[in-house]
Amino acid sequence: MVDLASEMPLSKREAQTSALRAYVRSNAWFLFAAVVVAMFVLSATFAPLVAPHPPLDQDMTSFMSPPFSENHLLGTDSFGRDLLSRTIYGARYALAIGFGAVIIGASGGLVVGMAAGLSGGMVEWALMRFIDALLALPSLIMAIAFISILGTGVDKVILAVGVALIGPFSRTVRADVLQIKAQAFVEAAGLMGVKRLAIVWRHILPNVIFPLAVQATIRVSYAVLVSSGLSFLGIGVAPPTPDWGLMIAEGRSFVSFAPWIAGVPGTALAILLIALSVVGDGVRERFDPKLRKQG
Repeated sequence: MVDLASEMPLSKREAQTSALRAYVRSNAWFLFAAVVVAMFVLSATFAPLVAPHPPLDQDMTSFMSPPFSENHLLGTDSFGRDLLSRTIYGARYALAIGFGAVIIGASGGLVVGMAAGLSGGMVEWALMRFIDALLALPSLIMAIAFISILGTGVDKVILAVGVALIGPFSRTVRADVLQIKAQAFVEAAGLMGVKRLAIVWRHILPNVIFPLAVQATIRVSYAVLVSSGLSFLGIGVAPPTPDWGLMIAEGRSFVSFAPWIAGVPGTALAILLIALSVVGDGVRERFDPKLRKQG
């Protein structure tokens, strides 16, 4: 069998190798952050296999054990629970809340933004004034207001943070719809007698979905941060759930002599937020049509 790679001209192979190296160098931080996010996702997915102990089990002989102690790699908390196990399981809640809230926010923003951009007139004015009211307060404050109505719990946090994110997504979708409506191919489809619903389905919606998905990748880290803030304040996920924000709040009282109790989940939260932000920015720079046109 002929090895085509060996017969390839050396100059061409060198060009391909140099191009690959240049791509890796220019996207090194993005690739590294993507690997970090993938590690968090895999550890959260296979938490029962990865975690050395059940997250709620208490070791009565090891209260507030420091990291690298016997049977507890990252130490234990004030109840003798293994911090490594709780941090791994905490990734489940952080990612589930982050992605779940973004899906709710993006879905609601798509509906409201499409309705506002396509309707015009008083309907558009009323919808955008509603969105302005949502955006008048920070997302954390809005989430606190919804939590006070809905109550605590993982599902309630996902819903509250998701509703708080509808405003930014709606503004983005409306702006894209107004821009696409003015394009020549949409006007031509209308002049050819294509029904309005078909124009929306075939031409407007596909051109709105992709920028919305790019925007959603950026919002995941913010949703994780807001949900952790709610748990830190004691109005998010209820104990003894291994939520990072709740774990940090529980470790505040012991920072002076057992800083690892709050430090371990705090470090995991910081790493995940930075990695998600880098991945989101990389996706936006690579796929956002507006930035590609500027480039």
